[in-house]
Amino acid sequence: MTRLLTLIAVFAASPALAASGPFFSLRNTNFVVLIAFLLFVGVLVYFKVPGMLAGLLDKRAETIRAELEEARKLREEAQELRDSFERKKLEVKDQAERIVAKAKADAELAAKQARADLEASIARRLRSAEDQIASAEAAAVREVRDQAISVAIAAAGELIAKNLSADDAGKLIVDSISTVETRLH
Repeated sequence: MTRLLTLIAVFAASPALAASGPFFSLRNTNFVVLIAFLLFVGVLVYFKVPGMLAGLLDKRAETIRAELEEARKLREEAQELRDSFERKKLEVKDQAERIVAKAKADAELAAKQARADLEASIARRLRSAEDQIASAEAAAVREVRDQAISVAIAAAGELIAKNLSADDAGKLIVDSISTVETRLH
């Protein structure tokens, strides 16, 4: 089909046919060009090229319109995602601040608890040391007392042995036995 159009255009516009003269003559160049143009437009109309071009342009316009609509929707979705990420970012920031604040409060509480535990431990150790000192002091006092009693008994025994006669010793033994009998019975 396009070959036919090409041949018609070549023969219609050939210089042999286009000469000057009356306007409605095939020798007039302007008339030949006019006929070729009208034939060309006629062929275009016959094959419905303007309709096809209009359809192609409409289709292209619809495609562009659809792409623009899709781009607008994508832009709106991107904006919504951006807003969502901004909200999440703020939420995460707030949550991080709360976590840091809670960690600081927990650390302060743990420090106070450790201080209290340390003070209690020191107080227990002081009480324990004081108890050990008191116990050692009581043991030393007991030991000194026992030693003093032993020395006093030994000294009294020596004194009694030097100054006591046999009759007095017998009398003391009898008195001691009678004291023991009365207390036991």
